[in-house]
Amino acid sequence: MTSVLTRPAPSSSAASEGTSPHAYDVGLLLVRVALGLTVAAHGVQKLFGWFGGGGIEGTGQFFTMSGYPSGRTMAVIAGLSETLGGLGLVLGFLTPLAGAAVLGTMINALAVKWGGGFFAPAGVEYELLLLVGAAGLALTGPGRIAVDRFLPGLRAHRLVYGVAGVLLAAVIAGLVLLIRK
Repeated sequence: MTSVLTRPAPSSSAASEGTSPHAYDVGLLLVRVALGLTVAAHGVQKLFGWFGGGGIEGTGQFFTMSGYPSGRTMAVIAGLSETLGGLGLVLGFLTPLAGAAVLGTMINALAVKWGGGFFAPAGVEYELLLLVGAAGLALTGPGRIAVDRFLPGLRAHRLVYGVAGVLLAAVIAGLVLLIRK
């Protein structure tokens, strides 16, 4: 006879309730790919002018008009952050840092578009969705279908990595906003 003291406690994990842990991994992969490719596409618009983007010159002019010093430099930084951060999310590579790169860029995008309401085209709904998605991925990790699974330090994602990424993004984005006119 098994007593209450020796019987294992029921698990509260979703896996014990019939949900496959692989479902979470596939779901995270889908979110990472959609969000990452979307952000990376915006990055290459800034860097190379692809997909109808302004390239470094046009994006630099936009940054200058938005009050950032050295618009061309800011265009390169934003373009690289979006491209590399987005591709990092797609691959699940250095996910907390990739999420931080996207998050920091989206904090600045929100600051630029703030005041135009919530709904597109002038509102912030799109930028807010990308910001929350990037923060969520930084905090949860990439799942098991990711390059991070092959990296010893990131094999088992820890919440502290995500929190560190989110804090890093907030601090750097805040510093960049402080230099904006």
